[in-house]
Amino acid sequence: MTYKQTIEYLYSRLPVFHRIGSAALKPGLGNTQALLKVVGNPEVKFNSIHIAGTNGKGSTSHYLAAILQCAGYKTGLYTSPHVKDFRERIRLNGQMISKAYVVKFVEEELPKFKGIDASFFELTVAMAFKYFADKKVDVAVIETGLGGRLDSTNVIIPHLSVITNIGYDHTDLLGDTLAKIAVEKAGIIKPNVPVVIGETHTETKAVFIDTAKRNNTPIVFADKEYTVAGSTNFAQAKPGLKVSVKNKTGQVKNYTSELTGQYQQKNIATVLAAVDALRKQGYIIPDSAIKKGLANVVALTGFVGRWQIINKRPLAIADTGHNYDGIKQTMAQLKQLNKGHLHIVFGVVADKDLAKVLPLLPRNATYYFCKANVPRAMDEKLLHETATAAGLKGLPYPTPRKAYNAAKKCCPKRSYIRWRQHLYSRRNYLTKKFTICLDE
Repeated sequence: MTYKQTIEYLYSRLPVFHRIGSAALKPGLGNTQALLKVVGNPEVKFNSIHIAGTNGKGSTSHYLAAILQCAGYKTGLYTSPHVKDFRERIRLNGQMISKAYVVKFVEEELPKFKGIDASFFELTVAMAFKYFADKKVDVAVIETGLGGRLDSTNVIIPHLSVITNIGYDHTDLLGDTLAKIAVEKAGIIKPNVPVVIGETHTETKAVFIDTAKRNNTPIVFADKEYTVAGSTNFAQAKPGLKVSVKNKTGQVKNYTSELTGQYQQKNIATVLAAVDALRKQGYIIPDSAIKKGLANVVALTGFVGRWQIINKRPLAIADTGHNYDGIKQTMAQLKQLNKGHLHIVFGVVADKDLAKVLPLLPRNATYYFCKANVPRAMDEKLLHETATAAGLKGLPYPTPRKAYNAAKKCCPKRSYIRWRQHLYSRRNYLTKKFTICLDE
């Protein structure tokens, strides 16, 4: 098979969460363990760092991978979902897994999996872990897909566990309170394996402390270790987030992040606490590696979609916030731009809680409601009706492309922001997409 045929085969044969939602999930870790056994239990053949969280886990994963690369470690990186190419999920020192490896894995290993009713995600985890073992990585940064306790990646015994934060997302699967969601995320905490918690929250703090105690696990809350403050300068040749970091002893260090979102300040604190924990285990990570990794994370890892400046004149920004907390943070930063009237292309998947999300969006904007080309997408007419009832003004469009083109016609060439939300994709289709045009 060709690479294209291989990916089409996987999509058609296996249930995929980003296309059909919770129906694609397989409860428990049994399938993943069975797949890994068939391919020789690669998960025990490489060192790893395990990262979970409602928001920030993707940024934190890429930051850590970039820093480890700069420190001289042969670094694997597993994340999900992908934006354009399936291979984005599996990287080695920033380079995507080869098409040839993907095709070979499917052709040689898939026939051995008969009798295992695996999902797309479970098969991908098996492929990633075998790839990292075959390539003899020094360490692999592994991002969970959904939750933690029952996530397919939760078969590893890492050197470090990281939980970035807890927010409301996938409440139908993880629980309807922050404490319940925290229990699921805390499922990645392993006996005697240090854990870093990114944000302290009154509703979740006890969950993490209790879980750590039961597992005899050292625990650190990153926001108690580091205070981060910074700002983004869009005018400079290479826009970046400049931050000043103060530790508990009052020592201050300055960094520049290639990821420009203000919310990255929280992730940077988490990353620095994680680096401290790794250093205690013998990892040699000089300060120069931290500076270089933060400043070049996109170039080093291929990371995209987090308040990403994709054009300067007109200013165009892409961000993948896809739940209440993520959208709230993105809207807060958007407000700081203070550029004038907004034209927003907006689409959602049907299982998102619009009652919480819609109030976050500005009322004084023009909206272009669309349906993404995935089975989970909410019908644009239903979305339009729901949003109109919530006080938003706009019109429905059958595709993101048509909505985007309509929005562009309403904007001066020199001033629009494009914001794509929840970017992932078969054939470059977007599950959710925002296009924001600003009239000056």
